[in-house]
Amino acid sequence: MNTRRNFIRTGALATAGILSANPIFSYASEGKSQLKNFGFISGIAKSAMESDWRETLKKAVDFGFTEIEGGNNYANSPKEFVDFCTEIGIKQIAGSTSFEQIKTDANKYYDQYHELNLKYIVVYWPWIGGGPFMLDDCKKSAETLNILGAKAKHNGLTLLWHNHDKEFHEMEKGLPFDYLMENTDPSLVQCELDIYWVKKGGGDPLTYLKKYPGRYSILHVKDMAPGDEQDFICPGSGIIDFAPIFKEAQKQGIEHYIVERDNEPDGLGCLKSSAEYLKNLRF
Repeated sequence: MNTRRNFIRTGALATAGILSANPIFSYASEGKSQLKNFGFISGIAKSAMESDWRETLKKAVDFGFTEIEGGNNYANSPKEFVDFCTEIGIKQIAGSTSFEQIKTDANKYYDQYHELNLKYIVVYWPWIGGGPFMLDDCKKSAETLNILGAKAKHNGLTLLWHNHDKEFHEMEKGLPFDYLMENTDPSLVQCELDIYWVKKGGGDPLTYLKKYPGRYSILHVKDMAPGDEQDFICPGSGIIDFAPIFKEAQKQGIEHYIVERDNEPDGLGCLKSSAEYLKNLRF
């Protein structure tokens, strides 16, 4: 049976057993589709970006990345960052925001977003407080997301909220994730679905993609290491089968796939191996 973990290649490589020694070669062989574009979140290569953000972006483009989420804070101005990205062939598609930022001085931040030519702004923590979340927390968050989503739309942007594992922990009735999806206006609020965190919370990413078609603008792509700790790991090196997830995402018209890996000690190494995996993945 062909799977992402059991890709069979002909010739000397297979004979020599090189495939089993290197997880980068464990590509899915089923299907003919592949990702046309994929990006990364700048924080995955934080040290390298701080050291030389221009050279880091050049290397990312050489690896095959075409998009970036965040990263403009390393440049002296939004224009400097946008001009350089345009020059080397990578596009910043999304930037971060928070409930407090948009609520306290919205115009200031919207001006910055427009300077960067952003398409999306992402609330990475769509909650007033910490978890575990209860029904009242969900009501407050959904209401706030709808208000901020309307402001974003008025300013030509799309508001996304980013999930973690806590949205998949049961509350008085149902799951917080379902509540936010079902009580935010689809025309105002979209979701940046983090595949790893869905699985970490006990959910199935493919199931949730199918459950809410049309509600996802970006997928955060990071893998889960084998073992009880279920730690972060770079895409292609863990236990998540991305092929059926991407197949469904493509069917839904999702265009943005952003590599993320929290607290990555070797950012450039992770970007290189992730790009190699994603370029060769078929689904």
